[in-house]
Amino acid sequence: MYLCTKFIYRLMLEKIIILDFGSQTTQLIARRLRELNMYCEIVPYNKFPEKDESIIGVILSGSPFSVNDPDAFKPDLSTVTGKYPLLGICYGAQYLAYIAGGKVEKGDSREYGRALLTPITEDDCLMKNVKPEAQVWMSHGDTITVIPDNFTVIANTRDVPCAAYRIEGEKTWGVQFHPEVFHTEIGMTILDNFLFICQAKKDWTSANFIESTVSQLKTQLGDDKVILALSGGVDSSVSAVLLNRAIGKNLTCIFVDNGLLRKNEFEQVLDDYAHLGLNVLGIDAKTYFYRELAGVTEPERKRKIIGKGFIDIFEREARKLKDIRWLAQGTIYPDIIESLSITGTTIKSHHNVGGLPSTVNLKLVEPLRLLFKDEVRRVGRELGMKEHLIKRHPFPGPGLGVRILGDITPEKVHILQEADDIFIRGLHEWNLYDKVWQAGVILLPVQSVGVMGDERTYENAVALRTVTSTDAMTADWAHLPFDFLAKISSEIINKVKGINRVVYDISSKPPSTIEWE
Repeated sequence: MYLCTKFIYRLMLEKIIILDFGSQTTQLIARRLRELNMYCEIVPYNKFPEKDESIIGVILSGSPFSVNDPDAFKPDLSTVTGKYPLLGICYGAQYLAYIAGGKVEKGDSREYGRALLTPITEDDCLMKNVKPEAQVWMSHGDTITVIPDNFTVIANTRDVPCAAYRIEGEKTWGVQFHPEVFHTEIGMTILDNFLFICQAKKDWTSANFIESTVSQLKTQLGDDKVILALSGGVDSSVSAVLLNRAIGKNLTCIFVDNGLLRKNEFEQVLDDYAHLGLNVLGIDAKTYFYRELAGVTEPERKRKIIGKGFIDIFEREARKLKDIRWLAQGTIYPDIIESLSITGTTIKSHHNVGGLPSTVNLKLVEPLRLLFKDEVRRVGRELGMKEHLIKRHPFPGPGLGVRILGDITPEKVHILQEADDIFIRGLHEWNLYDKVWQAGVILLPVQSVGVMGDERTYENAVALRTVTSTDAMTADWAHLPFDFLAKISSEIINKVKGINRVVYDISSKPPSTIEWE
């Protein structure tokens, strides 16, 4: 998940290392730091890169564990403590107190949700510009009840005597709240103060990412030939433009019609790339994918079949092109995160994550592997790409295959394509498309009774799914106008044969994922 041996761009930028103890908000720490123009990387709690001279500070994340659990992550931090500016968050703060001889115990009540933080010292760097009773977000069952002798409490809440501390004689701080989450109103202030402590230059920008990445790609790939898995989305598009800058004619982009694209998408994507000067091959593989997916209903199996199908086709085309050494993909950070967490829990498999089968004689290159979606879009704008490509909603790699619940047939794909086309066109017409993060229609594996023209029908139901987000790590359902939803529902039912019911998904992430499968 964290270390891609095939390709990680090595920026000559100073960086913050985030040691991941398994918190569901670890990635938000990285997101917030990058919003402050600070480059950072997440690594497992026990994999600190000791020989990396570009590290200027370290953050310890939260964790689903208690420090008192026998299975809790308890690494040796001797290579970190006292040697770098250090900030422990929640579990990270409790672990620092625990290993220094303090006491961490179950609180009288589990501390979840909003709390009001008050600094109790005026000269602490981490608490600079933090006013009394600032709202913070707590999420822990334990609390630090006894601090070690060289610890100083610097902030508290009404229920937590030690909400934040510093270690005397070190540039080490700990907070028992989560500065990375949106509900902590002074979270960015806390993180920016920590960067000040680290004497960070904060020089992480789209422009220097492009410059460094193109340079690294030139060095890594040399005169080798590369094929790129083009999807039409912003991730693979930006990857293609970066690679084209680095290796030019040695890049061949392959766009596969797996029969699970949106209506007319195959032709539209090929037209879109004419202005970019890319060498694009379009491959019609609908029959192949329909055959491989026939009768398959289990979501993970569908994803794996589709992923294997892409690899098989790319390998076949690589043999035709000759001398292809690399496969490029538009993998981004949330893909990696969702596929495998530090605790080993797979949320869902991504077709473009996890490396290549041993039988495939291609090496993998992923220029955007450590970027979040909004960062990818900023890079695309810096590269001069057309806005409609940059603003295109995320679309799952397996396409409509994960929006058809149950088995996949050409007939179901056609029904879903027509309904989806009505929905997406409607969003554009009502000027709603750019106001939401992602939208689509899901074909449900249920049928319901309806009445059309005095006749009883028993046809399919579909769900409309629209969310707002900034990075896909969290998402809320979009509060679309009722008039719009009524119009779309009516149009789908009247124009798409086989559908007689439309529902609207009002689930947020978490607990739900954006896609249904």
